[in-house]
Amino acid sequence: MTEQNPPRRVRVSADDRPASDPEHTHGIALPGTPADDADAVYARALRRSQLRLALGTVAGFVVVTAVLTLVIALVPEIDRLVISGLPVSWLLHAFAFYPIIIVFALLYARGAARNERAYRRLRERG
Repeated sequence: MTEQNPPRRVRVSADDRPASDPEHTHGIALPGTPADDADAVYARALRRSQLRLALGTVAGFVVVTAVLTLVIALVPEIDRLVISGLPVSWLLHAFAFYPIIIVFALLYARGAARNERAYRRLRERG
């Protein structure tokens, strides 16, 4: 039978230098430092800004879509107009919503890019 050696113990200890030592951090913002707090504030502001933009875009889309639907439903003269054998109300239902979707998507993308540029400017300045 072979005799088993007990496992070797290794002692692990922390570095003796304080966390505020610039050589210790290597340019990384540690939790609780002013740089980390500022980044967290800027990131929260960006998230809030993007959420406001998204909610506003969705609300605008819903309003425009509802108005178009109401116009199609409440204006009977639209059904009397016929193009290529199809009533205009059908054509509006089939094709009018796609341009609206594209417009709101482009508006959201431009607004989101603008918010991120503003965030980067604030972060670089701070």
